[in-house]
Amino acid sequence: MNNLVFVFGLLGNIVSFMVFLAPVPTFHKIYKKKTTEGFQCVPYVVGLFSAMLWIYYAFFKPDTTLLITINSVGCVIQTVYICLYIFYAPKLAKIQAVKLLLLVNVVGFGLIVLLTHFLANDLNRDNVVGWICLVFSLCVFVAPLSVVRQVIRTKSVEYMPFLLSFFLTLSAVMWFFYGLLRKDYNIAIPNVLGFSFGVLQMILYITYKNAKKVVIENIEIQTQNQIKGQEEHKIPVDRLKDQAIDVAKLSAMLRPDITPRVVPPCA
Repeated sequence: MNNLVFVFGLLGNIVSFMVFLAPVPTFHKIYKKKTTEGFQCVPYVVGLFSAMLWIYYAFFKPDTTLLITINSVGCVIQTVYICLYIFYAPKLAKIQAVKLLLLVNVVGFGLIVLLTHFLANDLNRDNVVGWICLVFSLCVFVAPLSVVRQVIRTKSVEYMPFLLSFFLTLSAVMWFFYGLLRKDYNIAIPNVLGFSFGVLQMILYITYKNAKKVVIENIEIQTQNQIKGQEEHKIPVDRLKDQAIDVAKLSAMLRPDITPRVVPPCA
């Protein structure tokens, strides 16, 4: 049993580390452009808060080294992301990022530590902190529903990378079995929801991955048909010239006092 717990915990560390590195291409783009453009700092602030919360919970449990290691690494990586964001963000976004960081990670986390320290006793403090972690993790896993709704509405998976969804699902599986084998349901239960939403995202990706290409092809076909139709209805220049001459002749027949003068069309 202990060996299985270690194996799933180690695999959870490896997969979670890869998930933590997922935003690297985003920040490489920010570094090259020297601006954060339309990116938000909320995921990184929330990620830092989550890692801090799980480390605090792990201190009340025995044999939680693997839980502490990965969340310590997560704290470092998320802090680097936040620092880069604040450095390259415009002035207004920079102020908002600092305010959010202070509100969530300083005030919010500080209140949790103080309240659980003074209001909860030694026997149930770990349960109280565990429930806080459980509820917060459920909220984090529910957050991607907005992306799911956007994918269904737009039929585009542009903002839902498959690899990220895959590794998040794999991470949820590893930590679920880690928590289940330890009989720590504060860890296991949120990852059931994480696994479910991860599978849903991958199904949506497979369903809509070619939808955007089909839409683009349809637009191109419609555009070509419109151009072709315009060309078919286009009157040749020679025909216009002949029509102009005929009109001039007809005018001369009706009004002999007017000398017809044909103006050649402009080239």
